[in-house]
Amino acid sequence: MKQVTFSLLATDGMARHGRIDTPRGEINTPAFMPVGTAGTVKAMYPEQVRETGADILLGNTYHLMLRPGAERVASLGGLHDFMDWQRPILTDSGGFQVMSLAKLRKLTEKGVTFKSHIDGSSHELTPERSIEIQTLLDSDIIMQLDECIALPAERKEMERAMELSIRWADRSKAAFDNQQNRALFGIVQGGDDAELRGRSAAGLKSIGFDGYAVGGLAVGEPQEVMFRVLNEVTPELPTDRPRYLMGVGKPDDILGGIERGIDMFDCVHPTRAGRHGHAYTRFGVINLKNARHKDDHRPLDEASPNPNCRRWSRAYLHHLVRTEEILGAMVLSQINLAYYQELTAGCRAAIEAGRMNDFAAETRAAWAAGDLPVL
Repeated sequence: MKQVTFSLLATDGMARHGRIDTPRGEINTPAFMPVGTAGTVKAMYPEQVRETGADILLGNTYHLMLRPGAERVASLGGLHDFMDWQRPILTDSGGFQVMSLAKLRKLTEKGVTFKSHIDGSSHELTPERSIEIQTLLDSDIIMQLDECIALPAERKEMERAMELSIRWADRSKAAFDNQQNRALFGIVQGGDDAELRGRSAAGLKSIGFDGYAVGGLAVGEPQEVMFRVLNEVTPELPTDRPRYLMGVGKPDDILGGIERGIDMFDCVHPTRAGRHGHAYTRFGVINLKNARHKDDHRPLDEASPNPNCRRWSRAYLHHLVRTEEILGAMVLSQINLAYYQELTAGCRAAIEAGRMNDFAAETRAAWAAGDLPVL
């Protein structure tokens, strides 16, 4: 029996509430996955990440294969023990980082060879090697290797990359070899072209995966293009498998993705924004670098369920950001991750109650109203 399963619990329009069960615990969907790039969610202890409500983390195959190395992580007990996160982990395939970070890369039918952005050392990543690395890391959800290209792009180039990704998906599935204690997701490609996306989805469904990701978005296209692609793609995906929008995004991207039938998200944005002095709350994004906060004794949000939003004054948070104190990055990263989890939990409850449209409208209205008035 497959030990990773998906249950669809409720729907409201295209929005879905579900649960992924794994040997390491359940994942309530819609789910936001904090990104633990190199075995850590930046500026956060693992238990702090869990306390925000996160059920699952994402690990980056590209970064971990370079440092400390997949074989080393395996010899030390796998990524869960290495970083002391005993809940589910999804690993990406490494393909996106190879395309965006690596130097002197060469793409062939076999795979991609590249030089590390760290030390210039040479590496090869094939569908088979990507699956091997993710298995060595002891990932719970493994991604196929794909080619992700930037948008806008010529249709011929989108078609070439999409077809290569399908062939790599077939090889990834063969290399995965039907492991029972983990899941394998395929990745729909095809740029912003509906016909190519449909062909990609059909090809992946014929191979058969435990879940289906939508890749190649949030790569330079406007939000309305991303939403149009999701409107076209999600109806083509199986209803009994989880759907994952890769690398997305800001809260309004996530809310729009949920409304269009997406179950899983990941992005470095909440922690990166926190390290740069930006806080996400029900008021929207607050730039704590701004001088308007320097004498403000009020907390960030006195009605927030997150104690860190109520604990310190805006003046103190402004001070931490302006002086580049490490505590500022820690506190704002926690605040942002907690808000992302609050948002997805709110969506789950709204879907269950059949009021997703109302919840989305109320959330957007609060963002549009903006922050508290200046003192």
